[in-house]
Amino acid sequence: MKIATYNVNGVNGRLPVLLRWLEQSRPDIVCLQELKAPQEKFPEGPIADAGYEAIWHGQKSWNGVAILSRAGTPVETRRGLPGDPDPSHSRYIEAAVNGLIVGGLYLPNGNPKPGPKFDYKLAWFDALIDHAADLIASGAPVILAGDYNVMPTDRDVYKPERWLDDALFAPEVRAAYARLLAQGWTDALRSLHPDETIYTFWDYFRNAFARNAGLRIDHLLLSPALAPRLKRAEVDRDVRSWEKTSDHAPVWVELED
Repeated sequence: MKIATYNVNGVNGRLPVLLRWLEQSRPDIVCLQELKAPQEKFPEGPIADAGYEAIWHGQKSWNGVAILSRAGTPVETRRGLPGDPDPSHSRYIEAAVNGLIVGGLYLPNGNPKPGPKFDYKLAWFDALIDHAADLIASGAPVILAGDYNVMPTDRDVYKPERWLDDALFAPEVRAAYARLLAQGWTDALRSLHPDETIYTFWDYFRNAFARNAGLRIDHLLLSPALAPRLKRAEVDRDVRSWEKTSDHAPVWVELED
């Protein structure tokens, strides 16, 4: 089974890119972020034509998350994160799919730092950690996939010294990610590529993609019940080079059935 996460950066404006990637990569389950579309504007028809059933949590202009599946109907188990400090933001959706619990998330950016946006990011992270603990305690096979807006270590960011004052690389945020992993979650991509330079995001500016000046901020975390099934974890880096593409690339794992 192949499970992916992709910050599509506007599901309608980049629909041709999304459909091209779905056809090329054929993931079984996909978590999307930054739909930037209200609930009624999600392109359910074209995605169904591509072979995927979907649930989504939309929001006009900003945020928005979805779960797509061609491996069985996604049965929604949660819409919104328990304890979300601002539930008006569409940042979390969860479903049971083919024997798995799939949580799709879009963690706040948090800039500028310091300030209320950074405080919101830390509070949201705390709520995620609390919910993640409950998921692990359930004993179910769970994957938490999405745009976490955190570079966990120096090797996850191009020229880390330039990011010391950014909310995506703040010590408090990296510490929160470490607390999450300490519950028993496996960072799939890093666990299989412990020493490689791997990025999932390249800014549109300053020729960042061509220079490989990127960040690793899109993560797939596997619960202890699921981690033993991990076979592969990769980034579809070439998608970032396509015309009118997102500034993120899709990231995916392959699990033993």
